[in-house]
Amino acid sequence: MNNPYVLSLRVYVEDTDMGGVVYHARYLHFFERARTEWLRARGVGQKRLKEEAGLIFVVTDMNVQFRRPARMDDELLVTAEVSSIGRARFRFAQEIRREADDTLIATADVGATMLDGKTYKPARMPAWIKTELMDNNNGID
Repeated sequence: MNNPYVLSLRVYVEDTDMGGVVYHARYLHFFERARTEWLRARGVGQKRLKEEAGLIFVVTDMNVQFRRPARMDDELLVTAEVSSIGRARFRFAQEIRREADDTLIATADVGATMLDGKTYKPARMPAWIKTELMDNNNGID
């Protein structure tokens, strides 16, 4: 990744199974938090987007590769970076690493689409959003 957004978080007991290992579905929560904070850091808060522009982002597909287990109390670094941007769609490349030893825990390739918040049909991404995403992500287009 060139210049990814990084979110730091800790694994709590609520994130784990009976063996103290992060439950597989929780990784999706971690990836979502990083994408949401990545957008917010670039001035594209999802609440504002819906209220002011009537638009929403939705995940359309996701490919997750689980590499190593994360465990209770691990401090994790979750990254988010746009790998491509189109008219209404974009893709994220994401990673989760254990901070203590830089072990790669999981990776994800995530597709997202902008929708009209009322009709739920694909909507062209406004120029100001595309500019924010491209200007703050090394000019990916």
